[in-house]
Amino acid sequence: MANQSIVTVFLLMEFSDDANLQIVHFVMFFSIYLIALIGNFLIIATVALNYSLHTPMYGFLVNLSVIDVCYISAIVPKNLSASLTGNNLISLFGCVAQIFSVVVFGSAELSLLTVMAYDRYVAICHPLQYKVIMNRGKCIKMAAASWSSCVIHAVLETTVTFSLSFCGPNILEQFFCDIPSLLKVSCTNTQVNEVLISVIGSIMDSFCILFIFVSYGYIFSTVLRIPADQGRYKVFSTCIPHMVVFSLFVITAMFSYMKPSGLSSPMVNMLSGVLYTILPPMLNPIIYCLRNKEIQEAMWKIPKKYKFHTMFS
Repeated sequence: MANQSIVTVFLLMEFSDDANLQIVHFVMFFSIYLIALIGNFLIIATVALNYSLHTPMYGFLVNLSVIDVCYISAIVPKNLSASLTGNNLISLFGCVAQIFSVVVFGSAELSLLTVMAYDRYVAICHPLQYKVIMNRGKCIKMAAASWSSCVIHAVLETTVTFSLSFCGPNILEQFFCDIPSLLKVSCTNTQVNEVLISVIGSIMDSFCILFIFVSYGYIFSTVLRIPADQGRYKVFSTCIPHMVVFSLFVITAMFSYMKPSGLSSPMVNMLSGVLYTILPPMLNPIIYCLRNKEIQEAMWKIPKKYKFHTMFS
């Protein structure tokens, strides 16, 4: 320990050493980032400009879009810069900021998807009481509780992680700073941190997974009693996308943080990182827009409304 220096920078992993493949990687990640930004900002603008969409469901969807924009922006810009410049170094402060951002926005995504499941449960199983149960005040409290709990979680995880000592090596087996990669390069005992990650992850994931599956159990049992096929289709068209988004995010995140050491390798770690950090923010707006006719119709109305106001201004 006396001959080792404290690490002040970390070296992020590259997808390839080949210059041509680096260009391909840049183009692919830049395209994904652009699609994610356009899709999520389009949802935010569509809901904001259409009064008919000012409902709890679309309010939560706007929150999800904001989270997705922040989530992917915490990772991809740094990665794109590294691909262009060949500089894969990230400072200790930059790593702290990235860890905090990934944890807070990743946790917020999970908690908000859980809240959205509760919203769908109330709308489908208790439609007559929906406006009373899901009133504006309660929706704001649920969103605020989700955000505040996630910030506390992120502060705890970041503080515990960077209370460790890093004195070499400084090469992370990931294309961004994440907790499992940092634990591997720490020169102090990480057993407490590993237990903490497993316990917190298990509690949060178990609660959210159980809550969502119970909610959808009630939803599907209610839907199956609907006599009209059209009514069933409308319900399934809003619920199934939510289940797809939730399953993709939770399965890949749990695999990344709680996978057995025998399944761990640099390439597996990087691919699982892409699946739970890069793809969900891009897929969320696509899935929700393609399966939601109200969003599609509201989007088509925006250019017409803008053109109409321009003509008579």
